[in-house]
Amino acid sequence: MSEPTQKYSITMPRDIAEAARARSGHSGLSAYVAAAVARQIERDNLNELIEVAEAEHGPVTEDEVQALREQLHQARAQQAGERESAA
Repeated sequence: MSEPTQKYSITMPRDIAEAARARSGHSGLSAYVAAAVARQIERDNLNELIEVAEAEHGPVTEDEVQALREQLHQARAQQAGERESAA
């Protein structure tokens, strides 16, 4: 069962609204905007977690970020290789 919904009236720049409507496809503008807002809430929550972690442990260095990016890249490459060998 889906979540209960409520109708809202929002105001946004026309060019953004038109671009969103053009990209929304069969799911419609409301679903497209709801998904965008949900992603923004996730980002806001993540930023809050980062602020708390940095307050406790200090800021993350660029070297640490680069090392984690490399780990992610390697994991994605490994997953892609596993998918190719399974096919």
